[in-house]
Amino acid sequence: MTLDKTILDEEGYLLDLADWSAELAEQLAAEEGVALSDAHWEIIHLLRNFYEEYGLSPAMRPLVKAVSKSLGSEKGRSIYLMTLFPGSPPKLAAKIAGLPKPANCL
Repeated sequence: MTLDKTILDEEGYLLDLADWSAELAEQLAAEEGVALSDAHWEIIHLLRNFYEEYGLSPAMRPLVKAVSKSLGSEKGRSIYLMTLFPGSPPKLAAKIAGLPKPANCL
């Protein structure tokens, strides 16, 4: 199944959050060269819950804090998140989770 690019903005983020699904997440991840594992899904679900609660996609510091609080200090580290979502974990994880780009990420 090919990714329908018309549902994405120019940076590859979902235009309508309601269009998100696990299948779409797999497609978005594949486009970014990421094979989703259970560890990825933990972060994706955490991000979606964060967005639901606060109405925004977290930048790195709040993301690390939320992961640490929810999943423990071993996973609540930027190095761990970078192994899962290379480059900019907040941006890449938000994209795959079907959320808007974090506001203070370039």
